[in-house]
Amino acid sequence: MGLISGMIMGILVGIAFMAVWFRMMRHRSTQRIAKAVDIKLLGSLSREDLKKICGDNYPEWISFPVFEQVKWLNKELNKMWPFIADAASMVIRESVEPLLEEYRPPGITSMKFSKLSLGNVAPKIEGIRVQSLKKGQITMDIDFRWGGDPSIILAVEAALVASIPIQLKNLQVFTVIRVIFQLAEEIPCISAVVVALLSEPKPRIDYTLKAVGGSLTAIPGLSDMIDDTVNTIVTDMLQWPHRIVVPIGGIPVDTSELELKPQGKLTVTVVKANNLKNMEMIGKSDPYAVVYIRPLFKVKTKTINNNLNPVWDQTFELIAEDKETQSLVIEVMDEDDVTQDKRLGIAKLPLIELEPETPKEIELRLLPSLDTLRIKDKKDRGTITIKVLYHQFNKEEQMAALEEEKRILEERKKLKAAGVIGSTMDALDGAASLVGSGVGVVGSGIGAGVGLVGSGIGAGVGIVGSGFGAVGSGLSKAGKFMGRSITGQSSSSKKSGTSTPVPAENGSAKQA
Repeated sequence: MGLISGMIMGILVGIAFMAVWFRMMRHRSTQRIAKAVDIKLLGSLSREDLKKICGDNYPEWISFPVFEQVKWLNKELNKMWPFIADAASMVIRESVEPLLEEYRPPGITSMKFSKLSLGNVAPKIEGIRVQSLKKGQITMDIDFRWGGDPSIILAVEAALVASIPIQLKNLQVFTVIRVIFQLAEEIPCISAVVVALLSEPKPRIDYTLKAVGGSLTAIPGLSDMIDDTVNTIVTDMLQWPHRIVVPIGGIPVDTSELELKPQGKLTVTVVKANNLKNMEMIGKSDPYAVVYIRPLFKVKTKTINNNLNPVWDQTFELIAEDKETQSLVIEVMDEDDVTQDKRLGIAKLPLIELEPETPKEIELRLLPSLDTLRIKDKKDRGTITIKVLYHQFNKEEQMAALEEEKRILEERKKLKAAGVIGSTMDALDGAASLVGSGVGVVGSGIGAGVGLVGSGIGAGVGIVGSGFGAVGSGLSKAGKFMGRSITGQSSSSKKSGTSTPVPAENGSAKQA
Protein backbone atom coordinates (compact mmCIF):
# COMPACT_ATOMS: atom_id res chain seq x y z
CA MET A 1 0.00 0.00 0.00
CA GLY A 2 2.82 2.37 0.87
CA LEU A 3 4.50 1.56 -2.45
CA ILE A 4 1.41 2.42 -4.44
CA SER A 5 0.81 5.68 -2.59
CA GLY A 6 4.48 6.62 -3.07
CA MET A 7 4.24 6.02 -6.81
CA ILE A 8 1.09 8.12 -7.04
CA MET A 9 2.70 10.97 -5.10
CA GLY A 10 5.82 10.78 -7.30
CA ILE A 11 3.74 10.95 -10.46
CA LEU A 12 1.77 13.93 -9.17
CA VAL A 13 4.96 15.76 -8.16
CA GLY A 14 6.54 14.99 -11.56
CA ILE A 15 3.48 16.29 -13.39
CA ALA A 16 3.57 19.43 -11.26
CA PHE A 17 7.26 20.00 -12.04
CA MET A 18 6.62 19.44 -15.76
CA ALA A 19 3.73 21.89 -15.72
CA VAL A 20 5.85 24.53 -13.96
CA TRP A 21 8.78 23.94 -16.38
CA PHE A 22 6.48 24.16 -19.42
CA ARG A 23 4.97 27.39 -18.12
CA MET A 24 8.42 28.88 -17.51
CA MET A 25 9.62 27.92 -21.01
CA ARG A 26 6.49 29.36 -22.56
CA HIS A 27 6.99 32.61 -20.64
CA ARG A 28 10.65 32.83 -21.70
CA SER A 29 9.70 32.13 -25.32
CA THR A 30 7.14 34.93 -25.22
CA GLN A 31 9.76 37.28 -23.78
CA ARG A 32 12.30 36.32 -26.47
CA ILE A 33 9.78 36.92 -29.25
CA ALA A 34 8.83 40.29 -27.81
CA LYS A 35 12.51 41.21 -27.42
CA ALA A 36 13.26 40.16 -31.01
CA VAL A 37 10.41 42.37 -32.24
CA ASP A 38 11.78 45.30 -30.23
CA ILE A 39 15.31 44.73 -31.56
CA LYS A 40 14.00 44.57 -35.11
CA LEU A 41 12.15 47.83 -34.64
CA LEU A 42 15.24 49.46 -33.12
CA GLY A 43 17.34 48.16 -36.00
CA SER A 44 15.07 49.90 -38.48
CA LEU A 45 15.50 53.27 -36.75
CA SER A 46 17.85 55.83 -38.20
CA ARG A 47 20.33 57.95 -36.27
CA GLU A 48 17.86 60.85 -36.22
CA ASP A 49 15.03 58.61 -34.92
CA LEU A 50 17.20 57.42 -32.02
CA LYS A 51 18.14 60.99 -31.16
CA LYS A 52 14.44 61.90 -30.93
CA ILE A 53 13.74 58.92 -28.65
CA CYS A 54 16.82 59.20 -26.41
CA GLY A 55 17.12 62.96 -26.35
CA ASP A 56 20.22 64.14 -24.46
CA ASN A 57 21.01 60.56 -23.40
CA TYR A 58 21.87 59.48 -26.96
CA PRO A 59 25.39 57.92 -26.94
CA GLU A 60 27.65 59.38 -29.62
CA TRP A 61 29.54 56.10 -30.04
CA ILE A 62 26.54 54.50 -31.79
CA SER A 63 27.29 54.21 -35.51
CA PHE A 64 25.55 52.82 -38.57
CA PRO A 65 28.28 51.32 -40.77
CA VAL A 66 27.34 50.88 -44.43
CA PHE A 67 30.25 48.53 -45.10
CA GLU A 68 31.13 45.45 -43.05
CA GLN A 69 34.75 45.22 -41.96
CA VAL A 70 36.78 42.31 -43.31
CA LYS A 71 40.02 42.28 -41.32
CA TRP A 72 40.44 38.56 -41.93
CA LEU A 73 40.37 39.14 -45.69
CA ASN A 74 43.11 41.79 -45.48
CA LYS A 75 45.32 39.37 -43.51
CA GLU A 76 44.92 36.71 -46.18
CA LEU A 77 45.43 39.28 -48.95
CA ASN A 78 48.78 40.30 -47.44
CA LYS A 79 49.93 36.67 -47.53
CA MET A 80 48.76 36.11 -51.10
CA TRP A 81 49.86 39.47 -52.53
CA PRO A 82 53.28 38.38 -53.95
CA PHE A 83 51.50 35.81 -56.12
CA ILE A 84 48.53 38.06 -56.95
CA ALA A 85 50.86 40.94 -57.90
CA ASP A 86 52.75 38.87 -60.48
CA ALA A 87 49.57 37.57 -62.10
CA ALA A 88 47.87 40.99 -61.99
CA SER A 89 50.90 42.66 -63.62
CA MET A 90 50.59 40.36 -66.63
CA VAL A 91 46.84 40.93 -66.90
CA ILE A 92 47.23 44.72 -66.62
CA ARG A 93 49.94 44.83 -69.28
CA GLU A 94 47.87 42.74 -71.71
CA SER A 95 44.62 44.64 -71.13
CA VAL A 96 45.78 48.23 -70.53
CA GLU A 97 48.35 48.60 -73.32
CA PRO A 98 45.68 48.26 -76.06
CA LEU A 99 43.64 50.91 -74.21
CA LEU A 100 46.64 53.25 -74.07
CA GLU A 101 46.97 52.84 -77.82
CA GLU A 102 43.26 53.37 -78.43
CA TYR A 103 43.03 56.44 -76.19
CA ARG A 104 46.45 57.79 -77.17
CA PRO A 105 46.32 61.61 -77.39
CA PRO A 106 47.27 63.55 -80.53
CA GLY A 107 50.98 64.30 -80.75
CA ILE A 108 51.95 60.99 -79.10
CA THR A 109 52.94 58.20 -81.51
CA SER A 110 53.37 55.42 -78.95
CA MET A 111 52.64 54.82 -75.26
CA LYS A 112 53.58 51.44 -73.73
CA PHE A 113 54.80 49.94 -70.47
CA SER A 114 58.55 49.44 -70.37
CA LYS A 115 58.34 48.23 -66.75
CA LEU A 116 55.36 47.16 -64.68
CA SER A 117 55.53 45.78 -61.15
CA LEU A 118 52.87 46.21 -58.45
CA GLY A 119 55.38 46.10 -55.59
CA ASN A 120 55.19 44.44 -52.19
CA VAL A 121 52.45 46.45 -50.46
CA ALA A 122 49.04 44.83 -50.73
CA PRO A 123 45.88 46.91 -51.14
CA LYS A 124 43.49 47.25 -48.23
CA ILE A 125 39.78 46.54 -48.27
CA GLU A 126 38.11 48.93 -45.84
CA GLY A 127 34.77 47.17 -46.04
CA ILE A 128 32.28 45.21 -48.13
CA ARG A 129 28.59 45.87 -48.68
CA VAL A 130 26.50 43.00 -50.06
CA GLN A 131 23.18 43.74 -51.75
CA SER A 132 20.56 41.83 -53.71
CA LEU A 133 19.37 44.45 -56.16
CA LYS A 134 18.08 42.03 -58.78
CA LYS A 135 16.85 38.45 -58.76
CA GLY A 136 19.54 35.98 -59.78
CA GLN A 137 22.36 38.39 -58.94
CA ILE A 138 24.50 39.26 -55.94
CA THR A 139 25.94 42.77 -55.88
CA MET A 140 29.04 43.43 -53.80
CA ASP A 141 30.51 46.93 -53.27
CA ILE A 142 34.15 46.86 -52.12
CA ASP A 143 35.70 49.93 -50.48
CA PHE A 144 39.20 49.69 -51.98
CA ARG A 145 42.33 51.57 -50.86
CA TRP A 146 45.85 51.19 -52.17
CA GLY A 147 48.93 53.26 -51.42
CA GLY A 148 51.52 50.81 -52.68
CA ASP A 149 55.09 50.85 -53.92
CA PRO A 150 54.68 49.87 -57.59
CA SER A 151 57.36 50.37 -60.21
CA ILE A 152 55.63 51.61 -63.37
CA ILE A 153 57.50 53.18 -66.28
CA LEU A 154 55.80 54.29 -69.49
CA ALA A 155 57.77 54.54 -72.72
CA VAL A 156 56.31 57.59 -74.48
CA GLU A 157 57.22 58.47 -78.06
CA ALA A 158 56.29 61.53 -80.10
CA ALA A 159 57.07 62.77 -83.58
CA LEU A 160 60.71 63.92 -83.86
CA VAL A 161 61.27 63.02 -80.18
CA ALA A 162 63.05 59.90 -78.96
CA SER A 163 61.33 57.58 -76.49
CA ILE A 164 61.07 59.16 -73.02
CA PRO A 165 60.73 56.87 -69.97
CA ILE A 166 58.07 58.34 -67.67
CA GLN A 167 57.86 56.94 -64.15
CA LEU A 168 54.61 56.94 -62.16
CA LYS A 169 55.52 57.54 -58.52
CA ASN A 170 53.55 57.75 -55.27
CA LEU A 171 50.59 55.93 -56.80
CA GLN A 172 47.45 55.94 -54.63
CA VAL A 173 44.04 54.53 -55.52
CA PHE A 174 40.82 55.27 -53.62
CA THR A 175 37.60 53.87 -55.06
CA VAL A 176 34.57 51.65 -54.51
CA ILE A 177 34.54 48.61 -56.77
CA ARG A 178 31.16 47.13 -57.70
CA VAL A 179 31.22 43.40 -58.41
CA ILE A 180 28.04 41.70 -59.66
CA PHE A 181 27.82 37.91 -59.64
CA GLN A 182 25.36 36.40 -62.12
CA LEU A 183 24.08 33.20 -60.49
CA ALA A 184 23.58 29.88 -62.29
CA GLU A 185 22.10 26.49 -61.40
CA GLU A 186 25.26 24.58 -62.32
CA ILE A 187 28.58 24.35 -60.49
CA PRO A 188 30.36 26.76 -59.79
CA CYS A 189 26.94 28.47 -59.52
CA ILE A 190 28.31 31.71 -61.03
CA SER A 191 28.09 32.17 -64.79
CA ALA A 192 29.52 35.69 -65.14
CA VAL A 193 31.08 38.53 -63.14
CA VAL A 194 30.61 42.25 -63.78
CA VAL A 195 33.28 44.67 -62.51
CA ALA A 196 33.00 48.48 -62.42
CA LEU A 197 34.06 51.50 -60.36
CA LEU A 198 31.23 53.44 -58.73
CA SER A 199 30.97 57.06 -59.82
CA GLU A 200 30.02 58.16 -56.30
CA PRO A 201 32.31 58.59 -54.48
CA LYS A 202 34.37 59.55 -57.52
CA PRO A 203 37.38 57.26 -58.08
CA ARG A 204 40.67 58.91 -57.12
CA ILE A 205 43.93 57.89 -58.77
CA ASP A 206 46.77 60.07 -57.52
CA TYR A 207 50.36 59.90 -58.73
CA THR A 208 53.34 62.02 -59.69
CA LEU A 209 55.22 61.85 -62.99
CA LYS A 210 58.99 61.87 -63.33
CA ALA A 211 61.05 61.64 -66.50
CA VAL A 212 63.83 59.04 -66.18
CA GLY A 213 66.99 60.41 -67.77
CA GLY A 214 65.11 63.19 -69.54
CA SER A 215 62.68 66.04 -69.06
CA LEU A 216 58.89 66.24 -69.13
CA THR A 217 59.25 69.49 -71.07
CA ALA A 218 60.67 67.58 -74.08
CA ILE A 219 57.06 67.06 -75.16
CA PRO A 220 54.95 70.16 -74.38
CA GLY A 221 51.91 69.33 -72.27
CA LEU A 222 53.01 65.70 -71.77
CA SER A 223 52.02 65.60 -68.10
CA ASP A 224 48.50 66.85 -68.86
CA MET A 225 48.22 64.40 -71.78
CA ILE A 226 49.00 61.43 -69.52
CA ASP A 227 46.61 62.70 -66.84
CA ASP A 228 43.80 63.10 -69.35
CA THR A 229 44.48 59.69 -70.90
CA VAL A 230 44.31 57.96 -67.50
CA ASN A 231 41.16 59.85 -66.49
CA THR A 232 39.46 59.15 -69.81
CA ILE A 233 40.20 55.41 -69.69
CA VAL A 234 38.81 55.19 -66.15
CA THR A 235 35.73 57.28 -66.97
CA ASP A 236 34.93 55.69 -70.33
CA MET A 237 35.77 52.04 -69.61
CA LEU A 238 35.52 51.32 -65.88
CA GLN A 239 33.37 53.95 -64.16
CA TRP A 240 29.74 52.93 -63.65
CA PRO A 241 27.59 52.56 -65.76
CA HIS A 242 30.50 51.32 -67.91
CA ARG A 243 31.63 47.89 -66.86
CA ILE A 244 33.69 44.81 -67.71
CA VAL A 245 31.72 41.57 -68.15
CA VAL A 246 33.69 38.34 -67.63
CA PRO A 247 32.02 34.94 -68.32
CA ILE A 248 33.42 32.27 -65.97
CA GLY A 249 33.06 28.60 -65.17
CA GLY A 250 32.94 27.43 -68.77
CA ILE A 251 29.13 27.61 -68.73
CA PRO A 252 27.61 28.83 -72.03
CA VAL A 253 25.64 31.89 -70.99
CA ASP A 254 24.07 34.92 -72.63
CA THR A 255 25.74 37.99 -71.07
CA SER A 256 23.88 40.52 -73.23
CA GLU A 257 21.65 41.51 -70.31
CA LEU A 258 24.72 42.39 -68.25
CA GLU A 259 26.31 44.57 -70.92
CA LEU A 260 25.77 48.32 -71.17
CA LYS A 261 23.14 49.26 -73.75
CA PRO A 262 22.01 52.59 -75.20
CA GLN A 263 19.03 53.99 -73.32
CA GLY A 264 18.23 57.09 -75.29
CA LYS A 265 19.18 59.78 -77.77
CA LEU A 266 20.20 63.30 -76.80
CA THR A 267 19.72 65.94 -79.48
CA VAL A 268 22.06 68.86 -78.76
CA THR A 269 22.09 72.19 -80.56
CA VAL A 270 25.19 74.24 -79.75
CA VAL A 271 23.74 77.71 -80.19
CA LYS A 272 26.38 80.24 -79.14
CA ALA A 273 28.96 81.32 -76.58
CA ASN A 274 29.37 84.70 -74.94
CA ASN A 275 32.31 86.58 -73.43
CA LEU A 276 34.92 83.89 -74.09
CA LYS A 277 38.44 84.29 -72.75
CA ASN A 278 40.88 85.64 -75.33
CA MET A 279 43.94 83.37 -75.63
CA GLU A 280 45.63 85.25 -78.50
CA MET A 281 48.38 87.86 -78.26
CA ILE A 282 47.23 89.41 -81.54
CA GLY A 283 43.59 89.38 -82.54
CA LYS A 284 40.98 87.18 -80.87
CA SER A 285 40.49 83.48 -80.22
CA ASP A 286 39.17 81.15 -82.93
CA PRO A 287 36.66 79.06 -80.96
CA TYR A 288 35.01 75.74 -81.73
CA ALA A 289 33.07 73.41 -79.41
CA VAL A 290 33.64 69.71 -78.74
CA VAL A 291 30.52 67.85 -77.58
CA TYR A 292 30.29 64.36 -76.09
CA ILE A 293 28.75 62.07 -73.51
CA ARG A 294 31.41 59.39 -73.96
CA PRO A 295 34.91 60.46 -75.06
CA LEU A 296 34.88 57.73 -77.71
CA PHE A 297 32.04 59.52 -79.52
CA LYS A 298 33.21 63.12 -79.68
CA VAL A 299 31.89 65.54 -82.27
CA LYS A 300 32.82 69.16 -82.93
CA THR A 301 31.41 72.32 -84.41
CA LYS A 302 32.97 74.45 -87.12
CA THR A 303 35.55 77.06 -86.11
CA ILE A 304 34.49 80.72 -85.92
CA ASN A 305 37.60 82.81 -86.52
CA ASN A 306 38.52 85.90 -84.52
CA ASN A 307 35.37 85.98 -82.37
CA LEU A 308 34.75 85.89 -78.61
CA ASN A 309 30.96 85.67 -79.05
CA PRO A 310 30.63 82.91 -81.67
CA VAL A 311 27.29 81.67 -83.00
CA TRP A 312 27.46 78.06 -84.25
CA ASP A 313 23.82 76.91 -84.24
CA GLN A 314 24.83 73.32 -85.08
CA THR A 315 22.87 70.24 -84.07
CA PHE A 316 24.25 66.84 -83.03
CA GLU A 317 22.68 63.62 -81.80
CA LEU A 318 24.44 61.58 -79.11
CA ILE A 319 23.73 58.25 -77.48
CA ALA A 320 23.19 57.96 -73.70
CA GLU A 321 23.70 54.60 -71.97
CA ASP A 322 22.68 55.60 -68.45
CA LYS A 323 20.69 58.78 -67.94
CA GLU A 324 21.02 58.65 -64.15
CA THR A 325 24.82 58.81 -64.04
CA GLN A 326 26.06 60.24 -67.36
CA SER A 327 26.52 63.89 -68.30
CA LEU A 328 26.78 65.96 -71.45
CA VAL A 329 30.22 67.60 -71.66
CA ILE A 330 30.97 70.64 -73.82
CA GLU A 331 34.51 71.94 -74.30
CA VAL A 332 35.17 75.24 -76.03
CA MET A 333 38.60 75.25 -77.68
CA ASP A 334 40.75 77.90 -79.36
CA GLU A 335 42.14 76.63 -82.67
CA ASP A 336 45.81 77.49 -83.11
CA ASP A 337 48.04 77.48 -86.19
CA VAL A 338 51.35 76.73 -84.47
CA THR A 339 50.84 75.23 -81.03
CA GLN A 340 48.23 72.86 -79.68
CA ASP A 341 44.69 74.15 -79.37
CA LYS A 342 43.90 75.64 -75.98
CA ARG A 343 40.85 75.07 -73.84
CA LEU A 344 38.78 78.21 -73.35
CA GLY A 345 36.35 76.55 -70.97
CA ILE A 346 34.37 73.42 -70.20
CA ALA A 347 30.84 72.77 -68.91
CA LYS A 348 28.84 69.73 -67.84
CA LEU A 349 25.11 69.01 -67.83
CA PRO A 350 23.92 65.91 -65.88
CA LEU A 351 21.39 64.03 -68.02
CA ILE A 352 19.28 63.24 -64.97
CA GLU A 353 18.17 66.89 -64.99
CA LEU A 354 16.40 66.41 -68.35
CA GLU A 355 12.80 65.29 -68.81
CA PRO A 356 12.17 62.94 -71.77
CA GLU A 357 10.60 64.54 -74.85
CA THR A 358 10.83 68.02 -73.28
CA PRO A 359 12.88 70.61 -75.23
CA LYS A 360 15.03 72.82 -73.04
CA GLU A 361 17.35 75.79 -73.64
CA ILE A 362 20.16 76.12 -71.10
CA GLU A 363 22.98 78.60 -70.53
CA LEU A 364 26.00 76.95 -68.89
CA ARG A 365 28.90 78.77 -67.25
CA LEU A 366 32.28 77.70 -68.59
CA LEU A 367 34.95 76.55 -66.12
CA PRO A 368 38.71 75.97 -66.52
CA SER A 369 38.26 72.33 -65.44
CA LEU A 370 35.53 69.96 -64.26
CA ASP A 371 37.79 69.03 -61.35
CA THR A 372 37.12 71.89 -58.96
CA LEU A 373 40.21 71.00 -56.90
CA ARG A 374 42.43 71.79 -59.89
CA ILE A 375 40.91 75.19 -60.63
CA LYS A 376 43.41 77.96 -59.89
CA ASP A 377 42.22 80.61 -62.33
CA LYS A 378 39.00 82.05 -60.87
CA LYS A 379 38.43 84.54 -63.71
CA ASP A 380 35.18 84.44 -65.67
CA ARG A 381 35.41 82.37 -68.87
CA GLY A 382 32.02 83.19 -70.32
CA THR A 383 28.96 81.07 -71.02
CA ILE A 384 27.67 78.70 -73.67
CA THR A 385 24.03 78.33 -74.71
CA ILE A 386 22.63 74.98 -75.85
CA LYS A 387 19.27 73.43 -76.68
CA VAL A 388 18.69 69.82 -75.63
CA LEU A 389 16.00 67.18 -76.14
CA TYR A 390 16.17 63.69 -74.62
CA HIS A 391 14.36 60.77 -76.26
CA GLN A 392 13.99 57.40 -74.50
CA PHE A 393 14.62 54.40 -76.78
CA ASN A 394 12.18 51.57 -77.28
CA LYS A 395 13.54 48.02 -77.67
CA GLU A 396 13.97 48.22 -81.45
CA GLU A 397 15.71 51.62 -81.32
CA GLN A 398 17.96 50.38 -78.53
CA MET A 399 19.22 47.38 -80.52
CA ALA A 400 19.70 49.48 -83.67
CA ALA A 401 21.69 52.09 -81.73
CA LEU A 402 23.85 49.38 -80.13
CA GLU A 403 24.79 47.95 -83.53
CA GLU A 404 25.46 51.41 -84.92
CA GLU A 405 27.75 52.30 -82.01
CA LYS A 406 29.84 49.25 -82.86
CA ARG A 407 29.92 50.27 -86.53
CA ILE A 408 31.05 53.82 -85.72
CA LEU A 409 33.87 52.48 -83.52
CA GLU A 410 35.03 50.23 -86.37
CA GLU A 411 35.00 53.16 -88.79
CA ARG A 412 37.01 55.28 -86.36
CA LYS A 413 39.57 52.48 -86.11
CA LYS A 414 39.82 52.44 -89.91
CA LEU A 415 40.44 56.19 -89.94
CA LYS A 416 43.12 55.75 -87.29
CA ALA A 417 44.79 52.92 -89.22
CA ALA A 418 44.80 55.12 -92.33
CA GLY A 419 46.58 57.88 -90.41
CA VAL A 420 43.64 60.26 -90.63
CA ILE A 421 43.23 60.56 -86.88
CA GLY A 422 45.73 59.93 -84.13
CA SER A 423 43.23 58.39 -81.72
CA THR A 424 39.75 56.88 -81.81
CA MET A 425 38.77 59.69 -79.42
CA ASP A 426 39.46 62.45 -81.93
CA ALA A 427 36.40 64.62 -82.49
CA LEU A 428 34.86 64.54 -85.96
CA ASP A 429 33.04 67.37 -87.68
CA GLY A 430 29.80 65.47 -87.38
CA ALA A 431 27.67 63.63 -84.88
CA ALA A 432 26.69 60.14 -83.91
CA SER A 433 23.18 60.78 -85.09
CA LEU A 434 20.11 58.61 -85.36
CA VAL A 435 18.92 58.45 -88.93
CA GLY A 436 15.84 56.30 -89.39
CA SER A 437 16.53 53.13 -87.42
CA GLY A 438 20.28 53.53 -87.15
CA VAL A 439 23.06 55.89 -86.16
CA GLY A 440 25.27 57.57 -88.73
CA VAL A 441 28.11 60.03 -88.76
CA VAL A 442 26.50 63.23 -89.95
CA GLY A 443 27.42 66.88 -90.04
CA SER A 444 25.11 69.23 -88.20
CA GLY A 445 22.68 66.32 -87.92
CA ILE A 446 22.13 66.35 -91.69
CA GLY A 447 24.49 64.03 -93.46
CA ALA A 448 28.09 64.75 -94.33
CA GLY A 449 30.47 61.84 -93.83
CA VAL A 450 34.10 60.90 -94.03
CA GLY A 451 35.41 58.61 -96.70
CA LEU A 452 38.62 56.75 -97.07
CA VAL A 453 40.44 57.77 -100.21
CA GLY A 454 43.35 55.80 -101.49
CA SER A 455 44.77 52.43 -102.33
CA GLY A 456 48.15 50.77 -102.61
CA ILE A 457 50.86 52.32 -100.45
CA GLY A 458 49.15 55.55 -99.50
CA ALA A 459 45.67 56.37 -98.32
CA GLY A 460 43.77 59.57 -98.70
CA VAL A 461 40.90 60.94 -96.78
CA GLY A 462 38.31 63.25 -98.15
CA ILE A 463 34.94 64.61 -97.24
CA VAL A 464 32.22 62.90 -99.23
CA GLY A 465 28.46 63.20 -99.39
CA SER A 466 27.66 60.51 -96.82
CA GLY A 467 29.00 57.38 -95.19
CA PHE A 468 32.43 55.83 -95.28
CA GLY A 469 33.74 54.55 -98.60
CA ALA A 470 37.00 53.56 -100.22
CA VAL A 471 37.64 55.51 -103.41
CA GLY A 472 40.44 56.94 -105.49
CA SER A 473 44.02 55.81 -105.83
CA GLY A 474 47.56 57.09 -105.53
CA LEU A 475 50.77 56.71 -103.63
CA SER A 476 50.39 59.68 -101.33
CA LYS A 477 47.93 60.90 -98.74
CA ALA A 478 45.28 63.25 -100.01
CA GLY A 479 42.51 65.21 -98.46
CA LYS A 480 42.37 66.75 -95.04
CA PHE A 481 40.87 65.59 -91.77
CA MET A 482 38.50 68.10 -90.30
CA GLY A 483 39.94 68.28 -86.79
CA ARG A 484 40.62 66.28 -83.70
CA SER A 485 40.81 66.90 -80.00
CA ILE A 486 41.29 65.19 -76.66
CA THR A 487 39.81 65.79 -73.23
CA GLY A 488 41.81 68.34 -71.31
CA GLN A 489 44.05 68.95 -74.28
CA SER A 490 43.78 70.75 -77.51
CA SER A 491 42.90 69.80 -81.01
CA SER A 492 45.74 68.87 -83.31
CA SER A 493 43.93 70.13 -86.37
CA LYS A 494 45.54 73.33 -87.59
CA LYS A 495 44.46 76.11 -89.85
CA SER A 496 46.27 76.34 -93.15
CA GLY A 497 45.96 78.18 -96.41
CA THR A 498 42.94 76.07 -97.30
CA SER A 499 39.74 76.42 -95.37
CA THR A 500 38.22 73.68 -93.25
CA PRO A 501 35.33 71.81 -94.90
CA VAL A 502 32.09 71.93 -92.95
CA PRO A 503 28.81 70.19 -93.75
CA ALA A 504 26.39 72.12 -95.90
CA GLU A 505 22.66 71.81 -95.45
CA ASN A 506 22.28 69.67 -98.55
CA GLY A 507 24.64 67.07 -97.09
CA SER A 508 27.67 68.04 -99.19
CA ALA A 509 30.79 69.77 -97.96
CA LYS A 510 31.20 73.49 -98.32
CA GLN A 511 34.08 75.82 -97.60
CA ALA A 512 33.92 77.77 -94.34
